[in-house]
Amino acid sequence: MSEEIKKLIIEYVEKEYLEEEDEQDVDENTPLISSGIVDSFSMVSLKMFLEKKFDIKIPDEKATTEAFDSVNNIMELLKEFNVS
Repeated sequence: MSEEIKKLIIEYVEKEYLEEEDEQDVDENTPLISSGIVDSFSMVSLKMFLEKKFDIKIPDEKATTEAFDSVNNIMELLKEFNVS
C-alpha cells in the first residue's frame, strides 16, 4: 500500500506543481520545498489534499517545511496517522 501512496503523492505533485515543459522528475527523495517545486501556498493545498484523501487532520505544528520536503518525509508524517 505504501508504494501506491507514494505514487499517488508523486502524481499529485507532478500534476499540480510542475509545468508540462518541466523536465524534472519527481521521486520519493526529490526535495519538494527546498528545490522550489512546492511553495508555502502549495504546501497548504498539498496538506488539504492529504487530509481529504486519507480522512485525517494534520495539525499545523506537524505541517512543517521539513515534513513536506520529500515524499518520504510525507510518508513518515502519514504513518503518525496510521496511513501506510
